[in-house]
Amino acid sequence: MSEYSQLVPEHVRSLGGYTPGKSLRQAQRESSVNCIKMASNENPFGPSPKAIAAMQAVLSESNFYPDNDVSELRQRLADLHNVQPEQIVPTAGSTALLGIMARTLLSPGLNAITSALSFIVYPIATQAAGGKLILVPMKNDGYDLDGIAAAIDDNTRLIYFSNPNNPTGTVVSAAEVDRFLEKVPGHVVVILDEAYSDFAEYFAGQLGVEYSHSLDYVKQGRKVVVLRTFSKAHGLAGVRAGYGIGPAELMSYFARMRTTFSVSTVAQAAARAALDDEAHTRKALANNAEQAAVLVEGLSEVGYRAVPTWANFVYCDIGEDAATAAKRLQEEGVIIRPLGPWGVRTAIRITIGTPEQNEFFLKAFKKVTEKVAAR
Repeated sequence: MSEYSQLVPEHVRSLGGYTPGKSLRQAQRESSVNCIKMASNENPFGPSPKAIAAMQAVLSESNFYPDNDVSELRQRLADLHNVQPEQIVPTAGSTALLGIMARTLLSPGLNAITSALSFIVYPIATQAAGGKLILVPMKNDGYDLDGIAAAIDDNTRLIYFSNPNNPTGTVVSAAEVDRFLEKVPGHVVVILDEAYSDFAEYFAGQLGVEYSHSLDYVKQGRKVVVLRTFSKAHGLAGVRAGYGIGPAELMSYFARMRTTFSVSTVAQAAARAALDDEAHTRKALANNAEQAAVLVEGLSEVGYRAVPTWANFVYCDIGEDAATAAKRLQEEGVIIRPLGPWGVRTAIRITIGTPEQNEFFLKAFKKVTEKVAAR
């Protein structure tokens, strides 16, 4: 062992890092073509003009530390969700809060449970805290809640539940989650990760169904923490703003574990302004619902089964090496996400873009798959 490896615990030495979607600049350097990015579930319309103006307005204050309590944003969110400010913990993106919750509630000998083929940060957060992650096989491209309930033991402390699920885009109905929570014992905290809730609510409204009762659980005092983010529908992935809503006492422990001044002044201003621009958010949600159907139908027309989505991306198993397909698409000017890091070598995830971006992707996808078929 090296001098430093002796100082680092084994669960940290063996920890794998997060592999992000490829950046535009990197892809364009590699392929020498202009690219569109459809890999990281970002908002294709960018931030609200109001959020951009709010960020510009506070740049001159960058010499001052931000409000560590994120007071104004917390109050806005408390009013929005009809909860108390002390029930909300803002962080630099909801992924930061995942790490905080794992470090607070897990340690060697304890475990967390989630579904196979779910958000790739769950195993990283769990292992970094020294815990063990139990993966329950999927059912119909989504969470098997009965299987997760059966996997709970005396050492379970967390259940990660991505709804809609990333990367498959599936949801579990509100009624099914109601029944599941009745089976969860008192020593377990359920994290309802609703990063894509805005899109799911929009789809649910179109279908006339209920998407989620998550905030009801919080108000009922259940051991549930709901995660939300400004990275998706609000288009603020680059400034890092997210939050959790849960029982006040539990959230106070998470708040102590935050990095001091972790939510920047720019992020706080952008998030507040984004909440004011409902028209910008509605534009993104309406485009997403319309273009989800375009992508699913377009993939079907060239012989591939795409899973109907409740989020802003589409999951598709293409039956061949996804990394190779992603490289061919990049050469045509499109960046998508191969899902090898999730353990699914033949699947891809495509972010839903503008009509023009989706048309460009479908033409490129048809071109590269026709080349393969002709070999």
